[in-house]
Amino acid sequence: MSTPTSFPSILGADYERIAAKYRPIFARIRATALQREQQRQLGHDAIGWLKEARFGALRVPVEYGGDGTTLPQLFQLLIELGEADSNVVQALRGHFAFVEDRLNAPRDETSAVWLRRFAAGDLAGNAWTEVGDVAIGEVITRVTQKSDGRWVVNGRKFYSTGCIFADWIDLFARRDSDNLDVIAAVRAQQDGVTHYDDWDGFGQRTTGSGTSIYENAEVAPENIFPFSTRFKYQTAFYQLFHLATLAGIARAATYDVAQQVRERKRVFSTGNASSVAQDVQVQQVVGEVAAAAYAAEATALRAAFAAQRAYDTHWAGTSEEEKQANIEAELESAQGQIVISELVLRATSQIFNALGASAASAGKALDRHWRNARTVASHNPLIYKARIVGDWHINGTEPPYVWQIGAGKPTPAKAAA
Repeated sequence: MSTPTSFPSILGADYERIAAKYRPIFARIRATALQREQQRQLGHDAIGWLKEARFGALRVPVEYGGDGTTLPQLFQLLIELGEADSNVVQALRGHFAFVEDRLNAPRDETSAVWLRRFAAGDLAGNAWTEVGDVAIGEVITRVTQKSDGRWVVNGRKFYSTGCIFADWIDLFARRDSDNLDVIAAVRAQQDGVTHYDDWDGFGQRTTGSGTSIYENAEVAPENIFPFSTRFKYQTAFYQLFHLATLAGIARAATYDVAQQVRERKRVFSTGNASSVAQDVQVQQVVGEVAAAAYAAEATALRAAFAAQRAYDTHWAGTSEEEKQANIEAELESAQGQIVISELVLRATSQIFNALGASAASAGKALDRHWRNARTVASHNPLIYKARIVGDWHINGTEPPYVWQIGAGKPTPAKAAA
């Protein structure tokens, strides 16, 4: 696995020290990734190794028992993990977003309890998307107080990424008593919560992104948070996860194509050398794939610095400075998405230009790089992100920070001419 030697001026002098703790686990995850892909095995083993090492506490301040990483450090580590297995990064997306939200909350005892939980190894999943023919803005999942005083959740979610591995679920719902949109932090392993591994996508197949069902699942009142208090750069943060995943996929594709070329014995009579490794056109292809991976990683890290500014101004900036930092975080993550998606999709397809038809072997599963990249790049449609960026540059229109998916209003049928 290719790993950076050091980033003293970019990521801080402590990056290598922190990364050194987790790289042996990344190597272990990489060694078992192909088996999980071929047998469609959920990553319980990989997630377990990371949980045992307290990887989920990367952003938790040192005084609470975490690593205290910056956002650029976090996403560089996620790129390294994504090179090992991009499914594992995706499975942890909801966890790190919930950690980020608790980091942005007032530093009182409520948030301190959560930070200590993360430091102890607790992981969170993510369940926001409603199931079925639900109109945009409609929330069927409900939080209700029972006659005995208990608060319970009822509803169904899809894209419940990571919930099947988690201790807690970051659940979007509506509170019956006041019709307020809230986040309910629900224990994942309790009566009334059921997880299904029914995600049937052709890529990112082992992320545990299926259905979760809530039937009078209990939630403590102190774990119900108004959605309006959610950290402001959350959409940029979620998108940065996709950028890191894509950059990790590109690094994995570079590693695999170089290894396949290096080990390949058969050559074509139309080639340029007696070994594929010395064929200048094949070398060119591998070089282009590596360059795409480099550009994807550099772009993702640049966008991560914008998110770090948003976090910093939340604590130490004026309201206007914080607003501007949130705009920049959203725009940089969107621009990164537009560029990185195209780079990585091209690179993961291009690797086959350096190899023969044997590269299509299901046993090698080299197609997983493109399938995984295509699936990740399909989140948050590129065409809309490009429009939002263009509207900002032309008209100064502030980008949206929250968006939803659901059934639109039916279009009236046009009368016949």
